[in-house]
Amino acid sequence: MTPENLYKQVRRLAIFLIGISIVLIGCILFFTPGPAIIVIPAGLALLATEFIWAKKLLKKFKETTYSISKSAKDVIKKNFN
Repeated sequence: MTPENLYKQVRRLAIFLIGISIVLIGCILFFTPGPAIIVIPAGLALLATEFIWAKKLLKKFKETTYSISKSAKDVIKKNFN
């Protein structure tokens, strides 16, 4: 294994460990007072720099939050106008 390949593998492992830790902290924040809705996407964004599955999951998360916010705006407009 060349030093370049070793560096890439160590970097990928470090990103994985840090990203998973951030996502797990975000999951804990669902049950405690805290900004889970901010922390989890931050962890996914970090993971998405190296992993395709995280990029797809982050895209799905963005689409879901967009549709939820659009639905909430529609309900507010309907009830208050």
